[in-house]
Amino acid sequence: MSCSVAVPTSPVFSFYNNNVNSNSIPSTTPSCSSPPSSPLLKRRRPAKLDIPVASLAFGLSPAAAPSPARDAVVEVDGRGFSVFCKRGRRHHMEDRFSAAVDLHGQPKQAFFGIFDGHGGTKASEFAAHNLEKNVLDEVVRRDECDIKEAVKHGYLNTDSEFLKEDLNGGSCCVTALIRNGNLVVSNAGDCRAVISRGDMAEALTSDHKPSREDERDRIETQGGYVDVCRGVWRIQGSLAVSRGIGDRNLKQWVIAEPETKVIKIEPQHDLLILASDGLWEKVSNQEAVDIARPLCVGNNRQQPLLACKKLVELSVSRGSLDDISVMIIKLQNYI
Repeated sequence: MSCSVAVPTSPVFSFYNNNVNSNSIPSTTPSCSSPPSSPLLKRRRPAKLDIPVASLAFGLSPAAAPSPARDAVVEVDGRGFSVFCKRGRRHHMEDRFSAAVDLHGQPKQAFFGIFDGHGGTKASEFAAHNLEKNVLDEVVRRDECDIKEAVKHGYLNTDSEFLKEDLNGGSCCVTALIRNGNLVVSNAGDCRAVISRGDMAEALTSDHKPSREDERDRIETQGGYVDVCRGVWRIQGSLAVSRGIGDRNLKQWVIAEPETKVIKIEPQHDLLILASDGLWEKVSNQEAVDIARPLCVGNNRQQPLLACKKLVELSVSRGSLDDISVMIIKLQNYI
């Protein structure tokens, strides 16, 4: 995740029963400028925000604190899903993930998520441990036809709970809820979900970045401004994503409301790829499907974990310095 403050911390991926869940350098102020033709120059800009650096101190159970040697890579080959995470240039990984299968004892119900933290790991850690429960609580409370509203409130409740903890940092999120034969994909930020329809890739999410015209309009309407800083569009000269969990100092503009898409899982839906922007900045949607599908579909020795690794390795070979997390979910298990 690219932002104005990079605050590494120790990664924690907790493994428990059905669920797999998955801090300091001085803050810097990049030089920022709007393009000459930008109407943003007409607005008097507020002072740049000073985002506090996150603290190193947070509680870890002894069993949940991996050694530094293990921090660089995390991999899980689960039932119907695989995930591979590789640390980038930071001393500690800020990505997290969660996976819950057999929800409520139903083998065809599951919840998966990738969480890309910035400004420390606390927000991504919190989302990985709480978003699933909050979404499912809302789903149970509402009619099936109101699933998008349920997911929205699950995200908003998670954000509200995190802000009450008085913690710093933020996290982008992409989640997939599989329920009653439907795939419910949601995102807040620039983590992305891509589905394989046969051999064709289709993005199920749209990245939330200040460069998106509708996102920029929303931010400006709320009194914020967007600048190009070192070639990257940023909110208040600071953050390069426009939605996510946390980011209390930018909360007026960085909202947690997700965009959600619901599709019926069909036989031609082979696999779903959830990944942080560390992958998508270097690998296209179609490339990801082209690499993953032969290792996941139509052979007796399917190797989805190897597919995750190959995608991560490709991004690294193309110069990615970010944390990279890739999860592949075999959708044929849920038809």
